[in-house]
Amino acid sequence: MEYLNMTIVVIYLVAMLGFGWWGKSRTRNASDYLVAGRRLGPLLYTGTMAAVVLGGASTVGGVGLGYTYGISGMWLVVAIGTGVLLLSLLFAPTIQRLKIYTVSQMLSLRYGSEATKVSGIVMLAYTLMLCATSTGAYATIFVVLFGWDRALSIAIGGIIVVIYSAIGGMWSITLADMAQFVIKTIGVFALMLPFSLSAAGGFDGIAERAGSEFFNITGIGAQSIITYFVVYTLGLLIGQDIWQRVFTSRTPEVARWGGATAGIYCILYGVAGAVIGMSASVILPDIASRDDVYADIAINVLPIGIGGLVLAAAVAAMMSTASGSLIAAATVARTDVLPYVRSWTTRRDARSATTGTRIHTKPAGNAEAHDVTASRWWVFGLGVTAIALAIVVQDVVAALTIAYDILVGGLLVSIIGGLVWKRGNGLGAGVSMAVGTLVTLGTMIYLEVNAENQYDGIYANEPIYFGLAASAFVYIAVSFASPPTSPAVMSAWEDRVAGNVPDDEAPGVEASAGGASALPDRP
Repeated sequence: MEYLNMTIVVIYLVAMLGFGWWGKSRTRNASDYLVAGRRLGPLLYTGTMAAVVLGGASTVGGVGLGYTYGISGMWLVVAIGTGVLLLSLLFAPTIQRLKIYTVSQMLSLRYGSEATKVSGIVMLAYTLMLCATSTGAYATIFVVLFGWDRALSIAIGGIIVVIYSAIGGMWSITLADMAQFVIKTIGVFALMLPFSLSAAGGFDGIAERAGSEFFNITGIGAQSIITYFVVYTLGLLIGQDIWQRVFTSRTPEVARWGGATAGIYCILYGVAGAVIGMSASVILPDIASRDDVYADIAINVLPIGIGGLVLAAAVAAMMSTASGSLIAAATVARTDVLPYVRSWTTRRDARSATTGTRIHTKPAGNAEAHDVTASRWWVFGLGVTAIALAIVVQDVVAALTIAYDILVGGLLVSIIGGLVWKRGNGLGAGVSMAVGTLVTLGTMIYLEVNAENQYDGIYANEPIYFGLAASAFVYIAVSFASPPTSPAVMSAWEDRVAGNVPDDEAPGVEASAGGASALPDRP
């Protein structure tokens, strides 16, 4: 009967390839490939936003935390849901109206400064490591279910994600994510939660056999709760993988309320995962690793067939994060990083004959810069790279932590500052990113060298705290001490924020004589 569970998972994997071909039929241009034509309505947008943020850490990890810490194991996923809520209610409508493709483009448009282009490199590192981490995570399900070697599991699962992502881009990923959202909802809320809770004797049975401390909302510890909010909530506000989903929404209202609905869903998902883990601690008290709890419940507690669907839900959660981060990495690499690296050796029209400068940020909106075929090759190439990283690098989580810390400690202030503070300028943003990144890395290295345990090293919170503080101080001080952003740049920015730019117009602004900041034409 175990073969039935295996068959269900195999059918799911084949279906993901089918969604790739289905999405290909809807992909006619670069906008379709990268942001699903900016046409997603409330249902598709809500489902795909929830799918991309609820990965292996939220599903398998959330259940494992509930197994160890009780109801307080929910805080990791609650922090993720809170990040989605804040992004959606505070910033998503503005982000949607920009009609861009990357976070780095927002910085270029807002500040008109070449200093902000380095953000693309940081974002690429973050999205690539997130993809590698997710790829390694869903391979653990294949190891348990099929008995495959870890490297083979990573390769097979990764190839499936790369194929359906590369074929149809964001449309394929959106359709696959919607299916994954449905499977996760059924698997966790309709099947796993009631079956496991019933087998544990309900909440009374859990309290009787596990103790009332399992219902302590802060049982996991204040330090861990703070960590989740600092890392995940703040990271979600500025991550390219999340912003790229915002870009897919049809209207600012869809971005706000569809995203808010997804945030609430995430919070409920976190509570459900913690309760499932609490139930498992009573039913299966001797599980050695909390990362195995989810799979053990599916195989040993749930009926045959239902267990297969639940395992497919776990794979769905991890694949949705992997595919979302993969296309985000490809978009950043092609749109931001490649032109920036080329500019180190090739400068064309760096400055105009006058003091003014032409600012061109033309990403995937034009065929020359972002044709679909080339984008497919970027997705394929970075997907293979992520698979190799997942196989070769044993501590991918440490690499992801470093990328997350730099993302938040180095870039958060300049990005959010650009959205909310008009006086912030390009020089302040550029220096802020440099100082925040250096302080974050420096603190991390110092703590790692002098670490007495893992919480004092790379995984400590202090690097983000110091990086954010230094970044904010420098951003404000330098912005006040230097001239404000050029009126021409600010005027173009405000037009775009107001939604006065047609959907098919590539981001760009012309600044004539009068002291506009310098941004060279892209090669």
